[in-house]
Amino acid sequence: MTSRIGKPDTKADIELRTALDNRPPTNFVMVAGAGSGKTTSLIKALAHLSRTRGNELRMRGQQIACITYTDVAVNEIRSDVGNDLLCHVSTIHSFLWSLIHTFQTDIRDWVLSRIDEKITEGNDRLAKPGTRAATRPKIEAALARYQQQKEIVRRLQRFTYGTGSDYGHGVLGHPDIIKLVPALIEQKQLLRNLLAAQYPVLFVDESQDTTPAFIEALRKVAQTVEHPFCLGFFGDPMQKIYTAGAGVIDREQDWIEILKPENFRCPQRVLKVINAIRAEDDDLKQVRGRTIKVEDQDVPVDGTARIFLLPADEDRTRRVGEVRKYLGHVNDDPLWESDQKDADVRMLVVVHRMAAKRLGFPNLYASLNDEAPDSLKDGLVDGTAWPLRPFITYLLPLASAVRAGDDFEIVTILREKGPLRDPGAGQNVAGVLRQLHDATHELDRLFSEPATTIREILNFAINSSLIAVDERMSRHLAAPVNPADELDPEYLPMVEFLASPAIELWGYQKYIEDLSPFATQQGVKGAEFDRVLVLLDDEEGKGQNLFSYGKYFGITELSDTDERNIAERKDSVIDRTRRLFYVCCSRAVQDLAVVMFVPDVTAARAAILNKGFFRPEDILEEGSLAG
Repeated sequence: MTSRIGKPDTKADIELRTALDNRPPTNFVMVAGAGSGKTTSLIKALAHLSRTRGNELRMRGQQIACITYTDVAVNEIRSDVGNDLLCHVSTIHSFLWSLIHTFQTDIRDWVLSRIDEKITEGNDRLAKPGTRAATRPKIEAALARYQQQKEIVRRLQRFTYGTGSDYGHGVLGHPDIIKLVPALIEQKQLLRNLLAAQYPVLFVDESQDTTPAFIEALRKVAQTVEHPFCLGFFGDPMQKIYTAGAGVIDREQDWIEILKPENFRCPQRVLKVINAIRAEDDDLKQVRGRTIKVEDQDVPVDGTARIFLLPADEDRTRRVGEVRKYLGHVNDDPLWESDQKDADVRMLVVVHRMAAKRLGFPNLYASLNDEAPDSLKDGLVDGTAWPLRPFITYLLPLASAVRAGDDFEIVTILREKGPLRDPGAGQNVAGVLRQLHDATHELDRLFSEPATTIREILNFAINSSLIAVDERMSRHLAAPVNPADELDPEYLPMVEFLASPAIELWGYQKYIEDLSPFATQQGVKGAEFDRVLVLLDDEEGKGQNLFSYGKYFGITELSDTDERNIAERKDSVIDRTRRLFYVCCSRAVQDLAVVMFVPDVTAARAAILNKGFFRPEDILEEGSLAG
């Protein structure tokens, strides 16, 4: 295990060890604010259990389960626990699938019930007098497709787990797993017993974003199994940014709550901002802040925190550049103007669409997001959507190698992913390379032409033997299209995707490979950056109604629905935006700058002053940039 184990204990770490040393261990909920070292506490707990109970658990063939939300978090925890096989670390989806993948009959029954639900929903829509005549044929076609799916699923003997659902081919997607497995855990005592016997200790990381159904299923495990079972939740309700998340984890009578209020990340100016934001929500006031060693003394870092109120016009990009130039000057820090990764500047936007617009892939994004089914949409944000894989894993790296003149890399890619992977007996490799030389250079040229579409790239790659696409892609490339395929919910999104300019793939690749300074505000939870620039722009975020900075700051009027949700203490646009703003601001290790594009700068200034998050001298307008 790594040096995190040797970090000084906080009060929370000591309380957690005490809970784990009880026999049986005490179930707990740890609430740890941003920058508190939540993951450090989790790692130290795993190390403690390995040291004190490792031999006992190994003799019984048992493990400690640690489940978290993303692959990034999994890799981070695994890198800390090293080769300790006692710790089973995985994403929630992978963990759930590992529990039930042998229950194939139950899986089939559940899939059939899901299809029946869709059929019922479709019939209900047809029965409504208000359903438009133009919509009815589509609903009827969908119902016919569901009936066909049922017949196929009834005959399937095996189901697998993938990014998106494809019931006809026995594939369950992320949303299916998160619904199916908690339901089976609730129903089957056998499954609960198996889970507790295999994993007598189970930690849930980022518990605030875990679904209530899974929380309740785990709660039932703790309540109903006979052998000892310890359940521990690590999270922060203030950092709940997914609407399906549980948020606050209600404790059972014999559970304990462990608070970790320290913040080791943010400088003092930023700490004051995030405490002011958090004060509107809960009672956890964060303490300490980032320090540096000066002559063996821990000295607090002051840092900076400013907000810029700028006009919401067509000149946003230039204005952001001026803000970065201003920050470079007043902070005496030229790295603010750099887009290089080493500069550690991160610009946070509220929706992926805003990043797509700025990085040049708006059509690609819209095609696989706006009207797309989950099978495409779910994989768009991380590059795992199946239509993108041939480009991300093969064609773009190949074109990049051609541009770099790296012949060795070209041959390596062609051998690993392309036609040289299986050249065939007696084939002249040198001759094949000569034939492929022109094809790879033409591929690079096509990728550079603004008018080239993604469809044209694929057709060229197929015709020049650079790639062989699967049956799924072949159906969408076919001309004429099979009428039955037009009923596929992926059909129209794929038409738009294939018509998108191929040059947009470069901007998309840059974004998902973290090579740009942009990130979504939702996507950086747990991350930290020296220089954070938060872009607030409700106008560019149109199309989503989950967040509104105008409403949050009191600039935009609340709707009747907003007022009703607030009155009924339901999760409201104010609550969601507050949490998102807290997550954004708490990423800053050195400097925080918030840029808010508003229709009325004067009104916005009054609203920001009223909030009290920033000092008056740190609320700046366009005139400050020129000065």
